[in-house]
Amino acid sequence: MTEAPTLRRPTLDLIPPSLATSPVVLALSGGLDSTVLLHRLGADAAIRARGLRALHVHHGLQPEADAWAEHCRDVCGAWGIALDVVRVDVPRDSGLGPEGAARQARRNVFAAALRADECLALAQHLDDQAETFLLRALRASGPEGLAAMRPWRRFAAGWMWRPLLDTPRDALRAYGLGHGLAWVDDPSNADTGFDRNFLRHRVLPLLRERWPHADAAFARAAGLCCEAGDLLAAQDEGLLASLREEVGRGLSVQALRTLSPARRARALRHWVAQLAWPPLPAGGIARIVTDLIARDAVGDRMPTFAWHGVEIRRWREALHAVDPGRALPPDWSTLWDGRAPLALPNGDRLALEGVDGFPSRLRAHARSGGERILLPDRGHHHLLKRVLQEFDIPPWERAQMPLLSTEDGHLLAAGDRIRSAGFDYWLTTVGGRLVWARRSAAGVPTPSPPRRT
Repeated sequence: MTEAPTLRRPTLDLIPPSLATSPVVLALSGGLDSTVLLHRLGADAAIRARGLRALHVHHGLQPEADAWAEHCRDVCGAWGIALDVVRVDVPRDSGLGPEGAARQARRNVFAAALRADECLALAQHLDDQAETFLLRALRASGPEGLAAMRPWRRFAAGWMWRPLLDTPRDALRAYGLGHGLAWVDDPSNADTGFDRNFLRHRVLPLLRERWPHADAAFARAAGLCCEAGDLLAAQDEGLLASLREEVGRGLSVQALRTLSPARRARALRHWVAQLAWPPLPAGGIARIVTDLIARDAVGDRMPTFAWHGVEIRRWREALHAVDPGRALPPDWSTLWDGRAPLALPNGDRLALEGVDGFPSRLRAHARSGGERILLPDRGHHHLLKRVLQEFDIPPWERAQMPLLSTEDGHLLAAGDRIRSAGFDYWLTTVGGRLVWARRSAAGVPTPSPPRRT
């Protein structure tokens, strides 16, 4: 733990937030950068007045992790700032590497903890921006990747704010020393086995010998890429809309074939970014084009490109984004009265709208096979498997689809598009509506497509 004597009282300018009335939650690691930012925010009466709290993610990856959490409690207690400490288990087999897995664990905590329209303040600074730009360049990123970190953007239920992106690390250290702040040192920051640390301790110092303002130049280049990326993103939105016109949520294979390679690659990358999925790996675009787009569809074959636990599948004449982990557990079952929305195990939600509950409790459950249903205007029951095929339900959605049955086992609905004759009549009579809201990879509920007639 580093503790420094008071030398002077330097000031610190912040990039202002776009929403000046939002409360702020600071991601506090206990290190120099976040400690300085917490002190600076805590000294601002206006920020204090609209609400300031801190959040510490306890990774448990270092022997000192408990001591770091206790240090954050001491600092926040001394400055009168509320603190939440959240423990996480960082997976070691995620395919993201230790840095990426820890970063993803933190982001999950931040997204869950952020309240509506609250600002998540992060302490990344100008040197971090330069390092991120170089890392992205070494991965052959396009303009969006080279834009590195933005000072302000939407995140989860609120906003992400990086007020120090114009401030070099030396200025933060001077502020910390000048105000007599105490902070912790993470020994892993000195390990040049990590890519970022190798750039920080070996590459950038060498570049600064020749170009003293290298960090500022890289950060400026990131800003220019951000401007270019924003212009291109506006065009990409219209392109994605046109690719979806004929196929709903997926992207039309035929339309993708008509695009130039550059436009097709941009469309695919933008689609993945919209889903908040990990970026496509090197060579991913070429594989998707060769295996999923260029070839003609053959029977029920579903060629797939998978990376980091997510997949793009070719089904019929469209590409679809698939999260295999969203299938309902086969043994899932629960009773439901319809009065309040029902949260499903995969993050989806089932709701009954327009009426105050069912006449009697129903059972929501996963498919087990062999179910039969009597559809409106049909003379006999059909196997649900055949009905799902008739309604063009993609195979992966069938595993995610909640079923609704009476307690004695009569199937009433599959998802919200397929309803039995009796259940459909009851909904129409009472003015009710069954809604299956699916949680997308970006955490946004997505409605079902219109019911086929």
